[in-house]
Amino acid sequence: MMVEMSGVERRAAVHAALGEPARLAIVDALLLGDASPGELSAELEVPSNLLAHHLRVLAEAGLVRRVRSEADRRRWYVRLVPQVLATLSPAAWTPVVAAPRVVFVCTRNSARSQLAAALWTRRSRVPAASAGTRPGPGVHRRAIAVARRHGLTLDPQLTRHVGDVVDVDDLVVAVCDNAYEELGHQHHERQRRVPMLHWSVPDPVGADTDAAFEDAFTELADRVERLGAAVASDR
Repeated sequence: MMVEMSGVERRAAVHAALGEPARLAIVDALLLGDASPGELSAELEVPSNLLAHHLRVLAEAGLVRRVRSEADRRRWYVRLVPQVLATLSPAAWTPVVAAPRVVFVCTRNSARSQLAAALWTRRSRVPAASAGTRPGPGVHRRAIAVARRHGLTLDPQLTRHVGDVVDVDDLVVAVCDNAYEELGHQHHERQRRVPMLHWSVPDPVGADTDAAFEDAFTELADRVERLGAAVASDR
C-alpha cells in the first residue's frame, strides 16, 4: 500500500508544533477568536520574546498567520488556520462558553455583523443580535444579496448602536478591527462576565464586489460554525 509521505510529514510537523504546552495554549486561545501578540502574552503570561518564538514555530507549521489591523495599521493580530487542525484527528467539542445571547458588532452594522447574526440564528438556538459602533442608515445592498444567495434574509433598514443593544451578560463578538479597537478590549472585559471575542474579518465594503462579500460570508460561516459548537445557553 502506498503512503503519501508528504501528508504524513505535514501532520507530523503540526503534531510537533503542538507538542509544547505553551504553543498548545496559544492554539487553544485562538480557537474562537483572534488576538494581538501583546494580548496573547498577557493572557498566557508568556514573555514577548518567548511568545515570538512560539508563534514562529506555529506559523512554520501552517497553524497560525498574522494579519495587519484594518483600523490601526501599526497593530497586528494572530489568527488560527483551522483547516490545518482539521488534518488531525477531530477533537470532541463541548460547550466552553455559557451566554444568554450572542451579539455581533462591526462599525456600521451594515454587512459583517448582520451576516454573522443571520448565520448564527440558523446555526444555534442561543439568541443573536447585531449592532454597530457607528451604525449606518441601512444594510449594504451586497450584504442583502449574498445573504439571499445563501438562503438568509436581512432587514435592510435595521441597524442599531451597540449601546442600545449589548447587555452585560451578552457574548460580544467584534467582527472587525475598528469595532474591536474602538470598544477597547481590556476596559470592556473588566466590566463583563463573558469575555469579548474578536474576529479580524476583512471589510468587504471597501472592495464593493460580489466576490469580496462572498469571501466575507464564507469566513463568517466557518467561524460561526466553530463558535456555535462551543457556546451553550445559560438559561
